[in-house]
This record gives sequence, structure tokens and C-alpha cells, in this order.
Amino acid sequence: MKKMLISKLFLLLSIIVLLSGCGKVNEPDGNIVNSPQKDMTDQQKPSTIPTPMPSVAPTQIDLEKVKPNEMGKIMVVMFHNFVESFTPSKWDKGEYTTTFSSFEKLLGELYEKGYRLISLDDYLNNNINVPAGTIPMVFTFDDGTDGQFSLVKEGDKLVANKKSAVGIIEEFNKTHPDFGLKGTFFVNLGGETFKGEGTLPERLQYLIDKGFDIGNHTMNHAHLNEIKTAEKINEEIGGNQKKMLELIPGYNFKFFSLPFGQASKNLKEHVVRGQYQGVSYDNKIIVEVGWDPAHSPVSKNFDPLSTHRVRSSGIKPVDADLEWWLKNMSRSEQYVSDGNPQTVTVPEVKKDGVNLDSLKDKKFITY
Repeated sequence: MKKMLISKLFLLLSIIVLLSGCGKVNEPDGNIVNSPQKDMTDQQKPSTIPTPMPSVAPTQIDLEKVKPNEMGKIMVVMFHNFVESFTPSKWDKGEYTTTFSSFEKLLGELYEKGYRLISLDDYLNNNINVPAGTIPMVFTFDDGTDGQFSLVKEGDKLVANKKSAVGIIEEFNKTHPDFGLKGTFFVNLGGETFKGEGTLPERLQYLIDKGFDIGNHTMNHAHLNEIKTAEKINEEIGGNQKKMLELIPGYNFKFFSLPFGQASKNLKEHVVRGQYQGVSYDNKIIVEVGWDPAHSPVSKNFDPLSTHRVRSSGIKPVDADLEWWLKNMSRSEQYVSDGNPQTVTVPEVKKDGVNLDSLKDKKFITY
């Protein structure tokens, strides 16, 4: 009986010791922290053990099958007018105008051919992130016409007019989200811009919120080659920037499109940067009126202040427009992505054309 009593007493003491040890938990780093069972307020504290983030390795590709060439040319496409129907005039015989239906068809054609949209900013900074085997393309729009973009009322909201380039791209992206919703609109804020519903700030903000860029096209679509003074160039370019800041505070233009494709012969430095009434401008890219594709941003020939463009296919086809280049430029001549924005991959035979300083921290691969 005495032995049984001692056994029960020993068992009771063991349980007490075990329970008293439950107030602390040894962490893997050797520290002792309060257990949730002991201090319930710890449930509201962040864990002292960081959760490791899974590392995602870029998808490996068969270089010989995909044949990436990130030294190839990129088409920066120039659009002007979009209409439902067209009547030729002495100012436009159809070279600079396309119909909405033709633009819808073009998007499908570009997608099927493997083109994907990137921004002008991504082109400038060599931040090209499209799937392996696809070809980056940049859309640019000059003059701020309502066919390019306008707002309409839909209930109590303002939305992009489906009979506009932006509306058509938005609709296309609903079924082809990997195509991209990007582009740069070069505007003259001294005239009527994106005529339609809403205020001008609302129109511009809509585009910005959707991920589009706004670029400078001078205040009044000026003939820069006819301007004789730096002050007048500053007024046209800086004045447009000043107006933009009044409409969208904090928005500084980075991109400039030459009106009529006309460059200033003797005042080029004032086109690149300058100041007007206390407002400065500094253009990182200057795009020209198009006739051929642009150089890759890693090419030794890359010059962002002389960026070539390809004219969009108009109602009246012309040589060297987009349709012409789609037929006449081979895939091997174009920028074909390796699918990894952290690497630059080119065929061995093209490696000498790469500006190694432009790679920065990107890995350079040849095959």
C-alpha cells in the first residue's frame, strides 16, 4: 500500500514538472521565446522566423529552336488618323489614315505573327520583358486626334470610345492579355486634344492610369526647321511641358516627336533640353517620322535621340510602311526575345555589334 502511494506521488510530481516546462519553446536559433499556449498575446506578434521566399528560375529554352536575337531591329510604329470611313483630300490621300476595322484586323495579324507590345520607356531602358520567341513592338500616336482616343459616357462613368484606337486595343486585350496595353501619345496641348467627353485632364489621366505614356509634340505642331531662335523653340517645347504640368501636376515628358519629321538644323541642343518660364524639359528619346525599324537598345548603333519609326499602314499603301516591312523583313533581322529580362542573348555571329556598356547587370549569352 505504501509502495502504491509512493508511485502515485512520483507520477504526480512528474506531471507537474512536465507542465511547468511547457511555458517555453526552444527556437531553432537557440533563443527561448514565449509559447502561444503560455502567452496568447503572441498570436498578434510577427513570427521571429522569416518565411523563405521560393526562388523562381527563368524558364530554360532551346536556343537553337527559339533562335533569340536581342540585337535585332524593333519596329516603333507611327500612327496618325483613325476613321470609320475616309475621303481623300489634298492634305491626306490615305497614307496617314487607317480605318477602325483595319486596325482591329492588324492587331490580330500582329499577335499571330508573334509581336507583343512594349513601352517606349522599356525600349529606352532595355527593360524588354516579353515571352521567349516573341518580337517586341512599340506603338506611337502623333497629334492627339479623337480617332486615336476619346472618352464617352457609359452610365455614370467615362470610358474609352470603342471606336478609337485605345478602345480597340482595350477590347483586344480582353481576349489577348499577353499582347500588351502600351503606347505613347504625342500631343500638342495648344490645340484640341482627344476631343470628346470629359475634361482634358480627365482624358490625359485616363491614358496614364491605363499605363500609356504621354509625349511632347510641341505646343502648336511647329515647323522646327523654320524656327530661328532658341527662345522660340523653348516656347514651343517648354510651353507644352508647362501646360502639361498645369493639367497633370508632376508629369514630365520624357519623349519627343518631331512635328512633320522636321529637325532643327542649328538649334538641336535646344530641342533636346531647355527651359521656358521656369519650367525645364529634358527629352530622353526623340522619334522621327518613320521609314525603317529602330536599332536594339543594346546595339552599338542605338541612338535614342534619333529613333527611327515605321509608318503605319494607311488606306493608301506606300513603300516602307508597316505592311511592307511585315512582308519584307525576315525574322532573323528582328529582335527575338529569349524570354528572360535579366539576360541578353544573341547569335555568336552578331556579338561584335553589342554595346557591352549597355548591358549593365544583365548576363550576356551567345550561341
